[in-house]
Amino acid sequence: MNRKGAPKISSNRSVSDIVTVKAPIHRRCEMSGMISHYRIARKIGEGGMGVVYEAQDARLDRTVALKFLNDSAIGGVEQRERLFLEAKAAAALNHPNVCTIYEVCEAGGQMCIVMEFVEGESLRRKIKRSPLKLEEAVELSMGIARGLGAVHAKNIVHRDIKSANIMVLPDGRPKIMDFGLAFPGDRPLTALTPPSHGTPAYMSPEQARDEPATARTDMWAFGVVLYEMFSGRLPFHGRDERELRLSILNDAPEPLSFLRGGLPPSLDTIVDKALAKESAERYQDVEELMLDLDALRNHLHGVLRTSPIAGSSRGDPAGWRAASSL
Repeated sequence: MNRKGAPKISSNRSVSDIVTVKAPIHRRCEMSGMISHYRIARKIGEGGMGVVYEAQDARLDRTVALKFLNDSAIGGVEQRERLFLEAKAAAALNHPNVCTIYEVCEAGGQMCIVMEFVEGESLRRKIKRSPLKLEEAVELSMGIARGLGAVHAKNIVHRDIKSANIMVLPDGRPKIMDFGLAFPGDRPLTALTPPSHGTPAYMSPEQARDEPATARTDMWAFGVVLYEMFSGRLPFHGRDERELRLSILNDAPEPLSFLRGGLPPSLDTIVDKALAKESAERYQDVEELMLDLDALRNHLHGVLRTSPIAGSSRGDPAGWRAASSL
Protein backbone atom coordinates (compact mmCIF):
# COMPACT_ATOMS: atom_id res chain seq x y z
CA MET A 1 0.00 0.00 0.00
CA ASN A 2 3.03 2.34 0.30
CA ARG A 3 3.72 4.73 -2.51
CA LYS A 4 6.78 4.29 -4.69
CA GLY A 5 9.95 5.17 -2.85
CA ALA A 6 8.35 5.02 0.60
CA PRO A 7 9.94 2.68 3.16
CA LYS A 8 8.21 -0.65 3.48
CA ILE A 9 6.97 -1.81 6.85
CA SER A 10 6.59 -5.43 7.80
CA SER A 11 3.02 -6.54 8.40
CA ASN A 12 4.04 -9.46 10.63
CA ARG A 13 4.31 -7.51 13.84
CA SER A 14 2.72 -8.04 17.22
CA VAL A 15 1.42 -5.26 19.45
CA SER A 16 4.73 -5.03 21.30
CA ASP A 17 6.95 -5.04 18.18
CA ILE A 18 8.74 -1.92 17.02
CA VAL A 19 8.36 -0.81 13.40
CA THR A 20 10.71 1.89 12.17
CA VAL A 21 10.47 4.10 9.10
CA LYS A 22 13.20 6.46 7.96
CA ALA A 23 11.30 9.65 7.23
CA PRO A 24 10.19 11.94 10.09
CA ILE A 25 6.56 11.33 10.82
CA HIS A 26 5.27 14.86 10.20
CA ARG A 27 7.03 15.18 6.82
CA ARG A 28 5.94 11.68 5.87
CA CYS A 29 2.32 12.51 6.68
CA GLU A 30 2.48 15.69 4.59
CA MET A 31 4.31 14.21 1.60
CA SER A 32 2.92 10.70 1.21
CA GLY A 33 -0.19 10.59 3.35
CA MET A 34 0.67 7.00 4.36
CA ILE A 35 2.14 5.42 7.46
CA SER A 36 2.45 1.67 7.01
CA HIS A 37 -1.06 0.62 5.91
CA TYR A 38 -2.70 3.70 7.43
CA ARG A 39 -3.83 6.48 5.08
CA ILE A 40 -3.67 9.82 6.88
CA ALA A 41 -6.87 11.86 6.57
CA ARG A 42 -6.31 14.88 8.80
CA LYS A 43 -4.71 16.11 12.00
CA ILE A 44 -7.34 16.23 14.71
CA GLY A 45 -5.35 17.32 17.75
CA GLU A 46 -1.97 18.36 19.10
CA GLY A 47 -0.68 18.90 22.62
CA GLY A 48 2.20 18.40 24.99
CA MET A 49 2.07 14.62 24.69
CA GLY A 50 2.03 14.52 20.89
CA VAL A 51 -0.09 14.72 17.74
CA VAL A 52 -3.25 12.80 16.81
CA TYR A 53 -4.37 12.04 13.25
CA GLU A 54 -7.51 10.55 11.81
CA ALA A 55 -6.54 7.78 9.39
CA GLN A 56 -7.99 4.94 7.36
CA ASP A 57 -6.80 1.39 7.95
CA ALA A 58 -6.35 0.20 4.34
CA ARG A 59 -6.23 -3.45 5.37
CA LEU A 60 -9.35 -3.62 7.49
CA ASP A 61 -11.20 -0.66 5.93
CA ARG A 62 -11.88 1.12 9.21
CA THR A 63 -11.25 4.61 10.54
CA VAL A 64 -8.65 4.82 13.31
CA ALA A 65 -6.84 7.45 15.33
CA LEU A 66 -3.04 7.55 15.30
CA LYS A 67 -1.41 9.18 18.30
CA PHE A 68 2.28 9.98 17.91
CA LEU A 69 3.95 10.61 21.26
CA ASN A 70 6.71 13.19 21.58
CA ASP A 71 10.10 11.90 22.66
CA SER A 72 9.98 14.25 25.65
CA ALA A 73 6.82 12.46 26.81
CA ILE A 74 8.42 9.03 26.58
CA GLY A 75 12.02 9.27 27.77
CA GLY A 76 14.79 6.79 27.03
CA VAL A 77 15.00 3.22 25.81
CA GLU A 78 13.77 1.67 29.07
CA GLN A 79 10.69 3.89 29.16
CA ARG A 80 10.01 3.18 25.49
CA GLU A 81 10.11 -0.57 26.03
CA ARG A 82 7.91 -0.23 29.08
CA LEU A 83 5.36 1.79 27.12
CA PHE A 84 5.10 -1.07 24.63
CA LEU A 85 4.26 -3.40 27.52
CA GLU A 86 1.75 -0.90 28.88
CA ALA A 87 0.08 -0.46 25.50
CA LYS A 88 -0.10 -4.22 25.13
CA ALA A 89 -1.89 -4.42 28.49
CA ALA A 90 -4.26 -1.62 27.47
CA ALA A 91 -4.92 -3.36 24.14
CA ALA A 92 -6.36 -6.29 26.09
CA LEU A 93 -9.22 -4.04 27.20
CA ASN A 94 -12.53 -4.50 25.41
CA HIS A 95 -15.22 -2.42 27.05
CA PRO A 96 -17.94 -0.12 25.66
CA ASN A 97 -16.81 2.73 27.93
CA VAL A 98 -13.11 2.48 27.06
CA CYS A 99 -11.43 3.46 23.79
CA THR A 100 -9.97 0.35 22.14
CA ILE A 101 -6.24 0.25 21.40
CA TYR A 102 -5.42 -1.76 18.27
CA GLU A 103 -1.62 -1.71 18.22
CA VAL A 104 1.49 0.27 19.03
CA CYS A 105 4.43 0.84 16.72
CA GLU A 106 7.25 3.26 16.09
CA ALA A 107 7.34 5.46 13.00
CA GLY A 108 9.92 8.09 12.10
CA GLY A 109 11.46 7.66 15.52
CA GLN A 110 8.18 8.46 17.25
CA MET A 111 6.01 6.10 19.23
CA CYS A 112 2.58 5.63 17.66
CA ILE A 113 -0.52 4.27 19.35
CA VAL A 114 -3.24 3.09 16.94
CA MET A 115 -6.66 3.30 18.54
CA GLU A 116 -10.36 3.37 17.88
CA PHE A 117 -11.57 6.57 16.23
CA VAL A 118 -14.34 7.89 18.46
CA GLU A 119 -16.87 10.36 17.10
CA GLY A 120 -18.54 12.75 19.49
CA GLU A 121 -17.38 15.58 21.71
CA SER A 122 -15.22 15.70 24.78
CA LEU A 123 -16.95 15.89 28.13
CA ARG A 124 -15.05 19.10 28.79
CA ARG A 125 -16.48 20.73 25.67
CA LYS A 126 -19.94 19.38 26.44
CA ILE A 127 -19.82 20.93 29.93
CA LYS A 128 -18.71 24.28 28.51
CA ARG A 129 -21.20 24.18 25.63
CA SER A 130 -24.32 23.79 27.75
CA PRO A 131 -25.25 22.87 31.33
CA LEU A 132 -25.63 19.19 32.16
CA LYS A 133 -28.95 18.10 33.56
CA LEU A 134 -28.67 16.24 36.83
CA GLU A 135 -29.92 12.94 35.42
CA GLU A 136 -27.56 13.20 32.45
CA ALA A 137 -24.58 13.88 34.72
CA VAL A 138 -25.45 10.86 36.88
CA GLU A 139 -25.75 8.56 33.85
CA LEU A 140 -22.46 9.80 32.44
CA SER A 141 -20.85 9.25 35.84
CA MET A 142 -22.06 5.65 35.88
CA GLY A 143 -20.66 4.99 32.41
CA ILE A 144 -17.29 6.52 33.26
CA ALA A 145 -17.17 4.48 36.46
CA ARG A 146 -17.86 1.27 34.54
CA GLY A 147 -15.04 2.07 32.13
CA LEU A 148 -12.62 2.95 34.91
CA GLY A 149 -13.54 -0.25 36.69
CA ALA A 150 -12.62 -2.22 33.55
CA VAL A 151 -9.28 -0.40 33.35
CA HIS A 152 -8.46 -1.18 36.97
CA ALA A 153 -9.59 -4.78 36.57
CA LYS A 154 -6.67 -5.17 34.12
CA ASN A 155 -4.40 -3.72 36.80
CA ILE A 156 -3.86 -0.56 34.77
CA VAL A 157 -3.67 2.91 36.30
CA HIS A 158 -4.71 5.55 33.77
CA ARG A 159 -3.02 8.54 35.48
CA ASP A 160 -4.70 11.18 33.30
CA ILE A 161 -8.44 10.94 33.92
CA LYS A 162 -9.96 14.32 33.06
CA SER A 163 -12.99 15.69 31.24
CA ALA A 164 -10.95 16.36 28.10
CA ASN A 165 -9.98 12.67 27.98
CA ILE A 166 -13.58 11.45 28.09
CA MET A 167 -15.54 11.44 24.84
CA VAL A 168 -19.33 11.50 24.79
CA LEU A 169 -20.72 9.61 21.81
CA PRO A 170 -23.84 10.74 19.91
CA ASP A 171 -25.85 8.10 21.81
CA GLY A 172 -24.75 9.66 25.11
CA ARG A 173 -22.30 6.90 26.05
CA PRO A 174 -18.97 8.08 27.55
CA LYS A 175 -15.63 6.58 26.58
CA ILE A 176 -12.37 6.92 28.47
CA MET A 177 -9.61 7.96 26.07
CA ASP A 178 -5.87 8.57 25.96
CA PHE A 179 -3.74 5.89 27.56
CA GLY A 180 -0.53 7.82 26.88
CA LEU A 181 0.25 8.00 30.60
CA ALA A 182 -1.22 4.67 31.69
CA PHE A 183 0.90 1.99 33.35
CA PRO A 184 0.31 -1.48 34.81
CA GLY A 185 -0.45 -1.17 38.50
CA ASP A 186 1.74 -4.09 39.54
CA ARG A 187 4.90 -2.40 38.23
CA PRO A 188 6.34 0.10 40.72
CA LEU A 189 7.27 3.56 39.50
CA THR A 190 10.97 4.26 39.28
CA ALA A 191 13.08 7.37 38.83
CA LEU A 192 13.13 6.58 35.11
CA THR A 193 9.36 6.62 34.76
CA PRO A 194 8.05 9.45 32.54
CA PRO A 195 6.23 12.28 34.36
CA SER A 196 3.08 10.84 35.91
CA HIS A 197 1.28 14.00 36.96
CA GLY A 198 -1.13 14.15 34.06
CA THR A 199 -3.00 17.45 33.93
CA PRO A 200 -2.22 19.67 36.97
CA ALA A 201 -5.85 20.57 37.78
CA TYR A 202 -6.67 16.85 38.16
CA MET A 203 -3.55 15.72 40.01
CA SER A 204 -4.01 14.07 43.38
CA PRO A 205 -2.27 15.11 46.62
CA GLU A 206 0.14 12.20 46.27
CA GLN A 207 1.03 13.30 42.75
CA ALA A 208 1.46 16.87 44.01
CA ARG A 209 4.00 15.41 46.48
CA ASP A 210 5.70 13.51 43.61
CA GLU A 211 4.65 10.17 45.08
CA PRO A 212 3.69 7.07 43.01
CA ALA A 213 0.29 6.94 41.37
CA THR A 214 -2.13 4.13 42.18
CA ALA A 215 -5.71 3.21 41.29
CA ARG A 216 -6.84 5.57 44.06
CA THR A 217 -5.09 8.36 42.16
CA ASP A 218 -7.53 7.71 39.33
CA MET A 219 -10.35 7.81 41.89
CA TRP A 220 -9.27 11.31 42.91
CA ALA A 221 -9.18 12.49 39.28
CA PHE A 222 -12.63 10.99 38.74
CA GLY A 223 -13.78 12.95 41.79
CA VAL A 224 -12.53 16.13 40.11
CA VAL A 225 -14.50 15.18 36.97
CA LEU A 226 -17.62 14.56 39.06
CA TYR A 227 -17.26 17.97 40.69
CA GLU A 228 -16.78 19.55 37.25
CA MET A 229 -19.85 17.82 35.77
CA PHE A 230 -22.20 18.88 38.54
CA SER A 231 -20.87 22.41 39.11
CA GLY A 232 -19.37 23.48 35.79
CA ARG A 233 -16.08 24.40 37.47
CA LEU A 234 -12.95 22.77 38.87
CA PRO A 235 -12.62 22.28 42.64
CA PHE A 236 -9.05 23.60 43.05
CA HIS A 237 -7.48 26.76 41.69
CA GLY A 238 -4.19 28.65 41.56
CA ARG A 239 -2.47 31.35 39.54
CA ASP A 240 0.27 28.90 38.64
CA GLU A 241 1.07 25.22 39.18
CA ARG A 242 2.74 25.89 42.54
CA GLU A 243 -0.39 27.59 43.91
CA LEU A 244 -2.56 24.87 42.40
CA ARG A 245 -0.53 22.16 44.15
CA LEU A 246 -0.87 23.99 47.46
CA SER A 247 -4.63 24.27 46.94
CA ILE A 248 -4.88 20.54 46.18
CA LEU A 249 -2.83 19.70 49.28
CA ASN A 250 -4.53 22.06 51.72
CA ASP A 251 -7.88 23.43 50.55
CA ALA A 252 -11.34 21.91 50.80
CA PRO A 253 -13.42 22.55 47.67
CA GLU A 254 -16.61 24.54 48.02
CA PRO A 255 -19.49 22.08 48.52
CA LEU A 256 -21.47 21.36 45.38
CA SER A 257 -24.70 22.12 47.22
CA PHE A 258 -23.46 25.71 47.68
CA LEU A 259 -22.84 26.10 43.97
CA ARG A 260 -25.99 24.51 42.57
CA GLY A 261 -29.39 24.42 44.15
CA GLY A 262 -31.47 21.28 44.48
CA LEU A 263 -28.64 18.75 44.66
CA PRO A 264 -29.20 15.81 47.03
CA PRO A 265 -26.86 15.79 50.07
CA SER A 266 -25.59 12.35 49.08
CA LEU A 267 -23.82 13.90 46.09
CA ASP A 268 -21.69 16.05 48.39
CA THR A 269 -20.85 12.91 50.35
CA ILE A 270 -19.80 11.01 47.21
CA VAL A 271 -17.56 13.79 45.90
CA ASP A 272 -16.04 14.50 49.32
CA LYS A 273 -15.04 10.84 49.65
CA ALA A 274 -13.57 10.71 46.15
CA LEU A 275 -11.57 13.86 46.92
CA ALA A 276 -10.27 12.79 50.34
CA LYS A 277 -6.71 14.10 50.79
CA GLU A 278 -5.50 10.76 52.13
CA SER A 279 -5.85 7.98 49.58
CA ALA A 280 -6.81 5.47 52.30
CA GLU A 281 -9.92 7.55 53.01
CA ARG A 282 -11.12 7.53 49.40
CA TYR A 283 -13.21 4.89 47.69
CA GLN A 284 -11.10 1.78 47.75
CA ASP A 285 -12.33 0.63 44.35
CA VAL A 286 -14.72 1.66 41.60
CA GLU A 287 -17.33 -0.90 42.67
CA GLU A 288 -17.74 0.89 46.01
CA LEU A 289 -18.21 4.22 44.23
CA MET A 290 -20.72 2.72 41.80
CA LEU A 291 -22.88 1.50 44.68
CA ASP A 292 -23.21 5.09 45.89
CA LEU A 293 -23.79 6.44 42.37
CA ASP A 294 -26.47 3.83 41.80
CA ALA A 295 -28.16 4.82 45.07
CA LEU A 296 -28.03 8.46 43.93
CA ARG A 297 -29.60 7.53 40.60
CA ASN A 298 -32.36 5.54 42.31
CA HIS A 299 -33.04 8.45 44.64
CA LEU A 300 -33.30 10.81 41.68
CA HIS A 301 -35.67 8.46 39.83
CA GLY A 302 -37.79 8.19 42.96
CA VAL A 303 -38.09 11.98 43.17
CA LEU A 304 -39.08 12.17 39.54
CA ARG A 305 -41.71 9.46 39.95
CA THR A 306 -43.29 11.02 43.04
CA SER A 307 -43.29 14.60 41.77
CA PRO A 308 -46.82 15.98 41.15
CA ILE A 309 -45.80 17.02 37.63
CA ALA A 310 -43.58 14.03 36.84
CA GLY A 311 -45.77 13.31 33.85
CA SER A 312 -45.08 16.64 32.20
CA SER A 313 -43.84 16.60 28.62
CA ARG A 314 -40.36 17.74 29.67
CA GLY A 315 -40.10 15.18 32.45
CA ASP A 316 -38.43 17.91 34.50
CA PRO A 317 -40.28 18.37 37.82
CA ALA A 318 -40.31 21.79 39.39
CA GLY A 319 -38.56 20.47 42.48
CA TRP A 320 -35.55 19.52 40.35
CA ARG A 321 -35.67 22.32 37.81
CA ALA A 322 -33.07 24.33 39.67
CA ALA A 323 -30.78 21.32 39.50
CA SER A 324 -31.25 20.86 35.78
CA SER A 325 -28.95 23.66 34.73
CA LEU A 326 -25.64 24.91 36.09
